[in-house]
Amino acid sequence: MSAPLPGQPAPIKPIVLTMGDPAGIGPEIIAKALRERPELLGQIVVAGDVFTLSRATRLVGAGLPPLMVAEIADLADLAAVPPGCVAVVQACRLARPVTFGHISAHAGRAAADCIEWAAAAALEGRARAVVTAPIHKEALAAAGVEHPGHTELLQALSAAHLGVAVSALPVRMMLSCPGLSTVLVSIHVSLRQALDAVTTEQVLQTIRITHAHFQRIGLARPRIAVAGLNPHAGEGGLFGLEDRDVIAPAVGRARADGLDVSGPHAPDTVFMRARQGSFDVVVAMYHDQGLIPVKLLGLDDGVNTTLGLPFVRTSPDHGTAFDIAGTGRASARSLLAAIDAALGAAVTS
Repeated sequence: MSAPLPGQPAPIKPIVLTMGDPAGIGPEIIAKALRERPELLGQIVVAGDVFTLSRATRLVGAGLPPLMVAEIADLADLAAVPPGCVAVVQACRLARPVTFGHISAHAGRAAADCIEWAAAAALEGRARAVVTAPIHKEALAAAGVEHPGHTELLQALSAAHLGVAVSALPVRMMLSCPGLSTVLVSIHVSLRQALDAVTTEQVLQTIRITHAHFQRIGLARPRIAVAGLNPHAGEGGLFGLEDRDVIAPAVGRARADGLDVSGPHAPDTVFMRARQGSFDVVVAMYHDQGLIPVKLLGLDDGVNTTLGLPFVRTSPDHGTAFDIAGTGRASARSLLAAIDAALGAAVTS
């Protein structure tokens, strides 16, 4: 973007919104979100495919004039986009239109290219945040991408940009809905591997990353609850020793550092207690332990935030919904919640 004139504030950097898997609902929920909230158009650039986004705007605009798509070469061109137009950077190559609802390496590669473009923009300081539309993990794997999802891919891209090992940039997934936020110790691994990941160091690291995130967004002393692993948090060792011998020491070390953290709490009640206001966030031991309550309570308004990255990244809390892709029926509520979360986090970070 051009430099501001003397005495003028610097222009606000845009948010980059990736289109997701083009065979899924990503493009249409982007079009629907920007139709519902046109005031966002001047703040967002879509990293995607111009044809795919144009098709999506027609799909969700049945009976209404479609949103216009304006192709731009880079983020600096956003200011020149006419009012009412969706700014799209051609961040991937699609030699042919994809078929809705079909897994393909073609679509997976396009989705990965858009993620890589958006991450580069954020890491180079040209974007203030990244919001990612849903991808399909099988399509990503078919395209030869070695990382199983957004979180791991963005971690690897960030580590490479910073010139550090991936292990030196620990990240965590946080899922939030109104009234409940939960951060995961492990992410996309089998349950057997997830149990192995419950170590004192991993739990302590998750607590610290969680604490740092909430401080960055303005909560000076977040109340962190740590869920147990076993029923009743092990019941003093009767139902497993991990809670007593692995998780409790991590909580103790965090408390010794001055963090407001407690646990391990019985996992069948700690999420309810957090929703009732006893805690600001729950650290969960594995993927489904933390995500089931969030998705049960607020799938339509859920937001996924990656903690630990050098930039703000959020996404809707749902997948590609191949069964309804191309119908125009997908809700944009979770995407809009993710955009709002990115706007809020980027202002305070």
